[in-house]
Amino acid sequence: MPRPGEPCSSYLVRTNEAAVLLDLGSGAFAKLELAIPYASLDAVLISHMHPDHFFDLVPFRYALKYGHLNVARRVPLWLPPGGRSALDALRNAVSGDAPGDFFDGVFAVREYHPREVLAVGDLRLQFHPAKHFIAGYAMRLECGGRSLTYSADTAPCDGMVEFARASSLFLCEATLGGGDEAGERGHSSALEAGKMAAGAGVERLVLTHYRFADSIEEIIREARREYNGPVDAAVSGLKLTV
Repeated sequence: MPRPGEPCSSYLVRTNEAAVLLDLGSGAFAKLELAIPYASLDAVLISHMHPDHFFDLVPFRYALKYGHLNVARRVPLWLPPGGRSALDALRNAVSGDAPGDFFDGVFAVREYHPREVLAVGDLRLQFHPAKHFIAGYAMRLECGGRSLTYSADTAPCDGMVEFARASSLFLCEATLGGGDEAGERGHSSALEAGKMAAGAGVERLVLTHYRFADSIEEIIREARREYNGPVDAAVSGLKLTV
């Protein structure tokens, strides 16, 4: 759920040649408009089909269809494997339009292949399965010798450590805050995010997807118990140079 005044998951990555959005959760589209003209996005990529990561595709659709910006092309929208069915279910819930008229009229909707590299401008994107309650994928973006790895929603796992290896920036979820939860789960704590960052040897850690009740100071302190590099907590409007 969103923190007061904050949106759910959404992260804008910009290079000299590309502008890519990772996820678009509830409340994120209004924040996006403060950062970039929405029609100039080169791609939107969704990590998994949980509402807090893709529901703002609806207001984005309406902006592309009826907004003040002239959009002469369909914006590329990349979903995880099987994501199309969830998108169609959302369309059925909010619109009586024919299947090809709602999202497909403004987005070029496709599903990415997790084992293939996706090129968007000067960015190269790779995917890795996350350990979550439904199928989801972490993303690694590389450009000019620099890299950003986004964990998406995941429990700690060795595969994520290897996928984030030597990343310039590791954007890692910390849903469980400063504590840990036993048993089967699909999320990490800030302590575990710090441990994965240390194991991967990343240059910088940014904690995200933390809970309503958690203080930023607390989760940063927990992550630093395992990771000695720079640690930030994601808030809307935070800008970092990778």
